[in-house]
Amino acid sequence: MEHVLLSVHVLGSIVFVGGSAVATSLFPRYAPAADGEGRSRDVAVALHRITGGYAVFGLIVPLVGMVMAGVQGRMGEIWIIVSMVLTAAAALLLFTQIYPRQRQALADAGDPARLRQLSMFAGFYNLAWAIVVVLMIVRPGSGEGA
Repeated sequence: MEHVLLSVHVLGSIVFVGGSAVATSLFPRYAPAADGEGRSRDVAVALHRITGGYAVFGLIVPLVGMVMAGVQGRMGEIWIIVSMVLTAAAALLLFTQIYPRQRQALADAGDPARLRQLSMFAGFYNLAWAIVVVLMIVRPGSGEGA
């Protein structure tokens, strides 16, 4: 059973979290802006859909991760707790800042500074996931390393 949970967790991370991370990073480059250079509304719309859709499907990753941690009796380990906090922060950032700002950028082509700010939020989102990946590999405080 643990192998199935781990497989779903890792594959979900790669496909859904990875997909949303790439889409959030690329969106500002293609979103409509006042300067119009190098912009493609159609690509931006597709990236916006990927961001939202993959993020929703990506919810399976922390859910399966928590089930797996519970089955393994690891819920109290620091690396699990920090990973859950970072995952919650990344989800909050995505659903309250990134996705709404993408929608706004599609509705109203405007200031490239807003798109730079969106890029910054995408960078924080991706950094949170990078830290979670490192924690999953290193497992600080667990008494074992990978």
